[in-house]
Amino acid sequence: METKNLVDQIRYCNSLTSYSRRKTIPVKVGHVIIGGDNPIVIQSMTTVDTMDTPGSVEQCIRMIESGCQLIRITAPSIKEAENLRAIKEELAIRGYHTPLVADIHFTPNAAEIAAGIVEKVRINPGNYADKKKFEVIEYTDESYQEELDRIRQRFLPLINICKQHGTAMRIGTNHGSLSDRIMSRYGDTPLGMVESALEFLRICEEEEFFNIVISMKSSNTQVMVQAYRLLVQKLDEGGFKPYPLHLGVTEAGDGEDGRVKSAVGIGTLLEDGLGDTVRVSLTEDPEFEAPVAASLIERYSDRVGHLPIAGLDTYPISPYEYSKRNALEVYNIGGSNVPRVITDISKIEGVTEKDLKNVGHFYLPELDKWKMNDQGCDFVFTGSNPIPFMLPNGLKEIQEFAVWERALDKTNKFPAYNLNSFKTAHTFHMTLNFLLLEDVEVGMAIPLLTDRKDVVIILRSDNTHNMPALRRAMVSLIKRGVMTPVVFQVSYPDQDNDKTMLYAATDVGGLLIDGQGDGVMISMSKSKKQNREEIFAQIKLHNSVSFGVLQAARTRMSKTEYISCPSCGRTLFDLQETTAMIRKRTDHLKGVKIGIMGCIVNGPGEMADADYGYVGSGKGKITLYKGKEVMKRSVSSDRAVDELINIIKKDGQWIEPETEKLG
Repeated sequence: METKNLVDQIRYCNSLTSYSRRKTIPVKVGHVIIGGDNPIVIQSMTTVDTMDTPGSVEQCIRMIESGCQLIRITAPSIKEAENLRAIKEELAIRGYHTPLVADIHFTPNAAEIAAGIVEKVRINPGNYADKKKFEVIEYTDESYQEELDRIRQRFLPLINICKQHGTAMRIGTNHGSLSDRIMSRYGDTPLGMVESALEFLRICEEEEFFNIVISMKSSNTQVMVQAYRLLVQKLDEGGFKPYPLHLGVTEAGDGEDGRVKSAVGIGTLLEDGLGDTVRVSLTEDPEFEAPVAASLIERYSDRVGHLPIAGLDTYPISPYEYSKRNALEVYNIGGSNVPRVITDISKIEGVTEKDLKNVGHFYLPELDKWKMNDQGCDFVFTGSNPIPFMLPNGLKEIQEFAVWERALDKTNKFPAYNLNSFKTAHTFHMTLNFLLLEDVEVGMAIPLLTDRKDVVIILRSDNTHNMPALRRAMVSLIKRGVMTPVVFQVSYPDQDNDKTMLYAATDVGGLLIDGQGDGVMISMSKSKKQNREEIFAQIKLHNSVSFGVLQAARTRMSKTEYISCPSCGRTLFDLQETTAMIRKRTDHLKGVKIGIMGCIVNGPGEMADADYGYVGSGKGKITLYKGKEVMKRSVSSDRAVDELINIIKKDGQWIEPETEKLG
């Protein structure tokens, strides 16, 4: 692609090579200040019915004690908005003064009441003054302006109340709930998300109201990252103030999937120096969200002192749209292949057939055959500890060059060279050779790769600013026209499971979102002594996280994806229990996306990316969707999962689960 002046390309980011947080205006939310030179603020949202004052207060306290600095509470109607006062007063009596944020959809009257009670109001520009009917409307410039004038008149009272009470506002665009007006003019795009917010922001600035935070949330991490970057670029280009950003991935899910998906989106933007307040949305109790957000944020406390990375004058990667790097196809890596997973098992001596269950390959001794689940890795890196038995067809072994050179089988095993051994070697595999490189060695390696079509780079960096260091190395390859496939290798001394998930998702996921990379390898820590059982637990985690990162970045779909909201006071059923029930029945449907939404308010829009949807529409009633089309309304919750499966079957997407589940 044609490169542009660096300043024009990275208005969204202070630097691509040196960590620098974007400087924003400070926004006061009670005693908490978002943006400016202040630390990144952690927030979450209650799941208890807002009319349940004691339950809401108790949950708020649990959230505060878990590290939550702002608490958002849904106010879907006037009665909930008015009850925010009772919740706030009871919290104060209990000695808690954490600022509250009212979450508003569709009901300007509720927003106006809440703005006089709590410290911040969140509005969704997609539905604050609009009703979404999924209609395509042909607008003239005049009719479009008439719509904007109508919105202005409906929005002005809230601005005036916020100015009067010193209440902050978040203009929070959601990818899944863009108005029909925006969809008709801009489509379901990052630009549409940005323009949706800017329509409201222009009104605020005309009224000289600047106490504003902005968000661009989506369940699709590629769209989310592109929208935030584009927002910052458009704010700068349009002469707006540099408003603070609230970061979040909507409907991330639960457990490992939710953490990985959140980190791919949020972590990528934190690496860019963007973000002033963070909410990690998990389908779990909200007190579990703040510690995950804290783990993501605290990683940047010592980032300023990272090793220097060579600067850039041009940037050949578009940060606003996904475009996969053009790489050669070497064996089954690169080209049009999905990114590959290499699992590092090099710390294990004497690997047995049974041990490979930890990387998704299962030996059945009574049948003398192998089976593989959806997370069966493509390669194992054994280093200097070769596997002493024949591997299944779906799995290949990578050995250190010195070991491979002595091996009897040089055809079904593949060698891995460091830079020095690659320079001096006289023996190579005829099809596939791996070159282990540090980011600082890429320049020296480039001349050796000319005309080689049998090499895959495994690229790593020791820089604490890891993702930008790897990205800078990729830029060197792109600028020199080197099309060698690249697998990213990462490792973390701290083997805390949550941090391993979050760090790998950030470092590798951010690169994948930018179209870089043909695979991932998470290696074992060198600083921690572990027994065999502990090592295999880490190997299993690394293998699972690798597939999770590829899926979260939308580059390889290896399992069913659940787009499930984190629950709130609007939720009409037990979201965690229902998600677990649906997952149990459908988690064998590889690549299928199922939306599980707690309420009809946001459900249809928020799950816009899903193939099928399960949405609460009333007490004990479920509406079922295929894409955005309603298939069945008011289905009793006790038979809704069966009906959902029937819809999937009629659509030809159902496969029967195996009798014995491998895992």
